[in-house]
Amino acid sequence: MRIVITGGFGFLGRQVAGRLLEGRTFRGEPVDRLVLADLLVPADGPLVDDPRVDAVQGDLTDRLDELFAEPVDVVIHLAAAVSAACEADFDLGMRANLDTTRALLEAARAQAAAGGPTVRLVFASSVAVYGSDPTLPLPPVVDESTLPTPRSSYGVQKFVCEQLVAEYTRRGYVDGRVSRLMTVSVRPGKPNAAASGFLSGIVREPLAGLPAVCPVDPSLRVALASPRRTVEGILRIAELDRGTGPGRLDGTLPVNLPALTVSVAEIVDTLRQLAGDAVADLVTITPDPAVEAIVGSWPADFDNARAAALGLVPDPDFTAVVRAYVVEHADAVTAPIPAVADGRPDSGR
Repeated sequence: MRIVITGGFGFLGRQVAGRLLEGRTFRGEPVDRLVLADLLVPADGPLVDDPRVDAVQGDLTDRLDELFAEPVDVVIHLAAAVSAACEADFDLGMRANLDTTRALLEAARAQAAAGGPTVRLVFASSVAVYGSDPTLPLPPVVDESTLPTPRSSYGVQKFVCEQLVAEYTRRGYVDGRVSRLMTVSVRPGKPNAAASGFLSGIVREPLAGLPAVCPVDPSLRVALASPRRTVEGILRIAELDRGTGPGRLDGTLPVNLPALTVSVAEIVDTLRQLAGDAVADLVTITPDPAVEAIVGSWPADFDNARAAALGLVPDPDFTAVVRAYVVEHADAVTAPIPAVADGRPDSGR
């Protein structure tokens, strides 16, 4: 079993790779080779040092021949230019998101045409495919039958790629599956250029004793998923058998990964309850109309029935999300977080 992860050294890519290496199998078959492709590859670390991992560095479209030099069984396509970067640079988004995805699909198609395996391709799409068009407002609750009308370049690019994956699947060129990701929070590490990045920053930075800026009205409601739930969703969609009935993937309709709906004010309130006023007061409200226009166009309320039928559930609440971040990234947290009320251990701080 040879699996390729694009964006393999990004945050989600590392998490997905780690889960596959830890589990050692995919659909019951041993993971013999895991190929991680990314623009930047670290010189060392647990992934690059693992003998099962091949690292491929560079622009993805320039490395497809190398990726497909041996038969590819599965592709988990996470590589993308993020929302605010796509809005600032139209050509970047079209090249990095649309052109690269089509080139990847064509490489997979060529492999099948040459008698190789049909690639099981998982495409990471986004809640950004939805938007409230003035002539077609979003319904109060969104599901997979809701017509996407994206209001950002990033959302448009993701939606076009969804349709390409569906078409290549209909034609039998690939076995494509689309996971629509909610905003992932709390992401560790440094801020990125995503418009929604502040939804991690207003938790991550204060917990590290640093100031953070919230660029939207605190009343804004958003759909979130923790890193753990997001990775679970990506791998679950990758492994599903096709067919009808619970626990089987039917057709080419995307799957909205399950969403936890909270307001920005509730996020800050959770931080205040867990870490105290001094930490929460590190968040300041400084409106940025450009950011609010993008993030505010995304729906907040989702019907999670399709995901639930596939065995996926949302995070129980934002408190659980923050506590998980504190435990998993204790070295980046300076704020003391009390122990959980049921007696389970805290982060040790």
